[in-house]
Amino acid sequence: MRIAKSKPSQPIHGVLLVYHHPLVINAPTIMEHVNSFSRYSRFKVWAINTEFGFPRGLSRLQFQVILLHYSLSGFTGRQLSDKFLRYLKRSEASYKIAFFQDEHHFCQRRFEFLNRFDIDCVYTLIEPAYLKDVYQKFTKVPKLVYNIPVYVSDDMIEKAQKYAKPDSARTIDVGYRGRQLKYYMGKGAQEKYEIGMRFREYAAGSRLKLDIETKEDTRLYGNAWYRFLSDCKACLGVEAGVSIFDTEDIVRMEYERLITENPEITFEQMAEQLLNHWEGNIPYRTISPRHFESAAFRNCQILYEGKYSDIMKPMVHYIPLKKDFSNFDEVMRLFRNEQFRQQITENCYRDLIASGKYSYKYFIDGFDQELLAAGFTPHITQDEVKIAAAAVRFSKIYKTYRWLMGVSKIPYYHTYPGKKVILFFGYPIFKMYGRLREYLKPASNTSISNIP
Repeated sequence: MRIAKSKPSQPIHGVLLVYHHPLVINAPTIMEHVNSFSRYSRFKVWAINTEFGFPRGLSRLQFQVILLHYSLSGFTGRQLSDKFLRYLKRSEASYKIAFFQDEHHFCQRRFEFLNRFDIDCVYTLIEPAYLKDVYQKFTKVPKLVYNIPVYVSDDMIEKAQKYAKPDSARTIDVGYRGRQLKYYMGKGAQEKYEIGMRFREYAAGSRLKLDIETKEDTRLYGNAWYRFLSDCKACLGVEAGVSIFDTEDIVRMEYERLITENPEITFEQMAEQLLNHWEGNIPYRTISPRHFESAAFRNCQILYEGKYSDIMKPMVHYIPLKKDFSNFDEVMRLFRNEQFRQQITENCYRDLIASGKYSYKYFIDGFDQELLAAGFTPHITQDEVKIAAAAVRFSKIYKTYRWLMGVSKIPYYHTYPGKKVILFFGYPIFKMYGRLREYLKPASNTSISNIP
């Protein structure tokens, strides 16, 4: 369908929330964040998953607010088709908000997007003191709001109540799931892999029951992850984020050149040749979903020392582990003290979960206040509700078809017994499916510079 070049005509009070979520099982935090807007906001919210494509009736509407979710892969064009981009460009009267995570790479594309589409407000994980070195330096975005990447959902609390066990019934002393990230993200990003590997080495012979894995194919999702947490007395952890913020996309491109020339290059060699000059240039570390989940499941958290968004305090909410492991014996002594371990977990549950200070309701209250301060009101007529609902709706037949396409991806994206055999014999079918999907999916524009 060809989109007319005229501007959207029908004004709609409320929020159009555009996000991307593949139709396969994934970490629940994305949809918890997406759903919090419609669940708690005083403003009417319509959410559109770009996995389903562009709704035919959307081009006729002008929404009061357009919210671009962080799941849209940094807005480099990857999950926004040409139709979405043109609609966004034509929606000049809309107040446009972009939520970002993983802001440390593809920065120049992100800055270009913000300037090209006249984004009015950015929700960022960058601490206010460093905004001058990022968005204020490279973009004309007038409003910047600091927030944390995740909040506490009712679903998380319900899962913890359903699955969590008493400490005495838990069979794993220390558990962890992590993975190694690409070198160009710096030393901070390597901590996610390093803490698991080194803790396992130091704990050898300690008689602790460990379940620590650092490979991609050992990651857990859905209820399997919740069952894992419910069986752990303690969980390892580090601050989320990275220690190199690549505002000019220099580090990533140089990293790719070096890794192509020498695929066996070590992190230490890469650091000496490239990374050390950039380490810590713009602090980008934060509390993560893991910390809230462990608080809800009453895991005693053993964490590398850090700020944790000034939410978690050492010896109050977690046992601090020095990054050189020099206090490992002291950490073990504290962990084995059941009374101390219980006090730590109760402090964490009280302050992060029970207090409600980090709930999605609290977060959305703040979001609504920002919209009210910008001059918007939640008032909307029933006619507007009916018009918007009809315009953004996909047919049941089409959605069923897209879900079936999503289900067919499961053999690729999940770990299970016999996966290699199934993929080997099923390869011709999966290959045919991949070609069909590429043919049918909406065209995606990887460059935004040619959008009128």
